[in-house]
Amino acid sequence: MSKTIKDINKKIEKKRAIVVNAEEMIHIVREIGPKRAAEEVDVVTTGTFGAMCSSGVWVNFGHSQPPIKMSRVWLNDVEAYTGVAAVDAYIGATQISESLGMRYGGAHVIEDLVSRRPVIVRAEAYGTDCYPRKTLETEITIDDLNQALMSNPRNAYQKYAVAINSSKKIIYTYMGKLLPNFGNATYSGAGELSPIMNDSSFKAIGIGTRIFLGGAHGYITGSGTQHDPNNEFSTLMVQGNLKKMSREFLRAAVFKGYGCTLYIGIGVPIPVLNVEIAKSTGISNSEIFTSVLDYGIPSRNRPVLKKVSYEELKSGVIEINGRKVKTSPLSSFLMAKKIAETLKKWIRNGSFYLTESVEKLPLGESAKPMLQRKPLIAQPHVRQRFLLPEGQYIYKDDQRCIHCGLCLSICPKGVFRRENSWKILVDSIKCNRCGVCSDVCPVEAIQVAEAS
Repeated sequence: MSKTIKDINKKIEKKRAIVVNAEEMIHIVREIGPKRAAEEVDVVTTGTFGAMCSSGVWVNFGHSQPPIKMSRVWLNDVEAYTGVAAVDAYIGATQISESLGMRYGGAHVIEDLVSRRPVIVRAEAYGTDCYPRKTLETEITIDDLNQALMSNPRNAYQKYAVAINSSKKIIYTYMGKLLPNFGNATYSGAGELSPIMNDSSFKAIGIGTRIFLGGAHGYITGSGTQHDPNNEFSTLMVQGNLKKMSREFLRAAVFKGYGCTLYIGIGVPIPVLNVEIAKSTGISNSEIFTSVLDYGIPSRNRPVLKKVSYEELKSGVIEINGRKVKTSPLSSFLMAKKIAETLKKWIRNGSFYLTESVEKLPLGESAKPMLQRKPLIAQPHVRQRFLLPEGQYIYKDDQRCIHCGLCLSICPKGVFRRENSWKILVDSIKCNRCGVCSDVCPVEAIQVAEAS
């Protein structure tokens, strides 16, 4: 017996869909088995609420008067990336304030925007004919922005390694404060509520899947960076409209000694299309294992001390080298459950429909460490001008030319012409070396000999 997403959406429309959260599904599968569970349950909702550093927001400010092409921009003294267009910028969650340091960062700007608080925008530019303005300072709220699109390259880790510290000093990490001599252990992830853990083979979710993101509707746009399904550390790339999100499910945070990060609520609905999916959504904390790593050793190859289950971690104590070590989660299980319940409510009342994925997320991949070797070149490649043959005044590099046509209207002698296919041709005999075309080609495919 199998169902389709179309079948389930018809039930949602009629408010007849059977929707349970991932914790409830565990008990259902145990009691009646995956076959009957697949027949009776339509959707399993999941949730996670953890620190997701690889997050940020694209903003479009709109054009100023006179216009400005921002080369640098700061929001509440936190610099955003502007190397894309005149008034677009990407504010990253971990970027820190130039005046407040680690106390305030991009995550706080994002929370301020969601909270409808005013944000000061300061920009610099080098000035051009079409964008003459060189400085700008103004105050905006999220409602003044044309777009505020959350676009996160790596969220919702399938699970995460446990952090512990064997050294003799306190260390401060993205996993929180770690006491010396195995004094404590911290961990992250939602365990049996984890979105990916409930569909680790990506039978039901993929690119285009509609999700709960920050209290609003969002979408999976791809596998996240450092996607590592071979080692059960898959990730998601997601996006959604920040203007519709809620501060309840989006919170700026600071880890002492590490910096800023952003807690984000993500919930993925798992359509129970068949027995295999029903079985995978019945996974429990006792079946989910992760590694305990020694962060006291400053290396990417930290030794694995042992494997532990999320059931052990949630008990509050694990055993390391014969001693009991207290554990504490960085993620919020309370909020994860609330997200799964909120998503369940949305589906039940017909305000959230499932979507077909347009492409499956990849399996069989592994995340590799950075390649570190001595650079072989001293400078980036810059195209060099070369000597033209005697009597030839113009040269077009057909391998670089993209046949855009910018050269057609600029030449007073009609050197450039196009075929019906829009291939650009050159009549070099007509060239008088005036040079007006030499700087118009955006890909530097045209070279004109200098007049003697």
